[in-house]
Amino acid sequence: MPLFGHGSQKPRHYREMIRAAWENRDQLPFAWRILSDGVCDGCALGTSGLRDWTLPGTHLCMVRLELMRLNTGPALDPLSLGDVKPLQALRSRDLRRLGRLPEPMLRRTGERGFRVITWDAALDLIAGQARAIDPARIAVYLTSRGITNETYYAAQKAARFLGTNHVDNSARLCHAASTVAMAAMLGYGASTCSYADWLDAELIVLFGSNVANNQPVTIKYLHYARNRGAQIAVVNPFREPGLKRYWIPSVTSSAVRGTAIADHWFDVHTGGDLAFLVGVLRALVERGGIDENFVREHTTGFADARDGALAAGWEAIERASGVTRERIADFAHLLIDRPKTMFVWSMGLTQHAHGVATVKALINVALARGLPCRPNAGLVPIRGHSGVQGGAEVGCQPRVTPEARARWSAIWGFPVPDVPGWTASEMVAHAADGDVDLFWMVGGNFLETIGDEARSRRALARPRLCVHQDIVLSSAMLVDSEGDVLLLPATTRYESPGGSTETSTERRIIFSPEIAGRRIGSARPEWSVFRDVMARARPDRRPHVGLEDARAIRQEIARTVPRYAGIETLRAKGDQVQWGGRRLFADGRFATPDRKARFAAVALVSPQTADGFLVSTRRGKQFNSMVQREIDPLTGAGRKDILISPDDLAKLELDTGSRVTLRSAHGSFTGRLFAAPIKPGNLEVHWPEGNVLLSGDRLDPESMEPDYNAVVSLERAEHIPEPQS
Repeated sequence: MPLFGHGSQKPRHYREMIRAAWENRDQLPFAWRILSDGVCDGCALGTSGLRDWTLPGTHLCMVRLELMRLNTGPALDPLSLGDVKPLQALRSRDLRRLGRLPEPMLRRTGERGFRVITWDAALDLIAGQARAIDPARIAVYLTSRGITNETYYAAQKAARFLGTNHVDNSARLCHAASTVAMAAMLGYGASTCSYADWLDAELIVLFGSNVANNQPVTIKYLHYARNRGAQIAVVNPFREPGLKRYWIPSVTSSAVRGTAIADHWFDVHTGGDLAFLVGVLRALVERGGIDENFVREHTTGFADARDGALAAGWEAIERASGVTRERIADFAHLLIDRPKTMFVWSMGLTQHAHGVATVKALINVALARGLPCRPNAGLVPIRGHSGVQGGAEVGCQPRVTPEARARWSAIWGFPVPDVPGWTASEMVAHAADGDVDLFWMVGGNFLETIGDEARSRRALARPRLCVHQDIVLSSAMLVDSEGDVLLLPATTRYESPGGSTETSTERRIIFSPEIAGRRIGSARPEWSVFRDVMARARPDRRPHVGLEDARAIRQEIARTVPRYAGIETLRAKGDQVQWGGRRLFADGRFATPDRKARFAAVALVSPQTADGFLVSTRRGKQFNSMVQREIDPLTGAGRKDILISPDDLAKLELDTGSRVTLRSAHGSFTGRLFAAPIKPGNLEVHWPEGNVLLSGDRLDPESMEPDYNAVVSLERAEHIPEPQS
């Protein structure tokens, strides 16, 4: 292997670090303070400065560096928004480059653009609308862009203060299926172990997850776990190059020669994980691989899950999964031979119409092996964004249990609505149908994050008032509306007075202090805006608003969310508390009424069709929908490339670079074929560009998480638009 991966398709980390430093050259001291003192606003790995609680030494990845300019960039010129027409032609990346939002700006119905208004005028406008309309016609949505627990909590309290449960967060679009399945079967929808457990695991399995792209520092954990004897297995339609070999810049040996990652590959069809896992459970039963004592003492419902797996014919399992029974048996033997097994998964499992069923099938296998209660083993729904684990946990979700509703009502001093609220996709559908008068969005861009862009445009155009609270401009803000559009400038987590917290994938609530440095205009922390609107909208409830400052919010969270007890003690860099401790359920007692885990009966779902390809959406060099490079350094694929297997290229008598059009029941996508190590019969396109193929209505019925996959036909194309520079 050439030194430093010379000649290989790989990220050029040191070159990219220099590029990031140059991009932030006007604010280098501020950027350094953010890196050295703040909690990362990238993935939910969770750091304090440049260190974490898993390995000693410095941890820094390009995800964090690529996001830095959002924190250090200058303010945009408000006059540039005086006419939105020229801006509507710009890509989102170009809109972000215009700079930070500095002041509140309003565009009235029929006006060409925005004008600056005062904060008082902005707050009065929102409060007046909230006071005048039916609370059932108010919807509040928060994304995960560095948003803190304090803001999520303030938003959900404000929604309920105004009389609605229509409040949700972007976890609905990525891991809602995990939360629903885990909560039903284990009691909590969170990782059962800590990152430190990875280091002494015997087997780590990555299902539908590309940590090299989305959580790069975890590759460092895999590096050291392999050095201690762990093996890595990957279950995925695509053999991700970053999971084959990766060059870790902070590990000298890896930076020079690279680290081999995966030992075993199990090539499933897109959406075939469910059948694969049903087959694994069947193979464990047939081979005596069930942890009988654990199942008997700590679980219920095993017989139904076992009988369902045995009833599934091997031919049906092979057809639906794309994996032979022999390879499924190989996987089962890995689990038997290596009891300390870690299951790590992401959106490849969850973003399907059968996402909850798939995660339930995965938990069935984990319970059959006793993984949740075993040291250096467990279940990890790994999070790609730093805010989403805590968002739902502090209540920013539409469904409220009777116990939580009673507790909140007693503590807050006003009644919490008892009507179930809308999820994110339901908000968009209702807004498009004209059922929403006030649509309040903190970050996010539905034009790019869900299918059916035309419906999303209607959802943004029809409300009487759309409020966009963010740090930069997005295309969603520029939609021509039948109502008024209000832009509110937000501070980043590093600028927020009193500091803030985030919750990592391993349930660690981490304090991020306010960082001294340049501030943008009159931008305010999002939580303070919710507080002020509450007081103006319902003066009769003013004594119950609370939320005086960040510390007061943390104190209130500790009272209203019992799991978060300890958050009120966090006030300085390095302060953290891990709810549930290092390992949940270590004593064999689960968070269910009878303290036992529940197996689930799941039915096979076959994703295959006889006359088309299965296409899934993938991430390249990007964070969420924020595209950062046209070429993915891990694969070499461009944003308009369609990943296809060499076998399918030969079958179609086409070559790499051939121009083709994919057609689904919902739209078409034109791009170039790109030969890649993907399972025949499957294709991948980049997200959000590939959203045109997706349905806006295809949802998992239990979690209401959208399906980001489609069945497509493929035909030669006469023309493909050239990528814009």
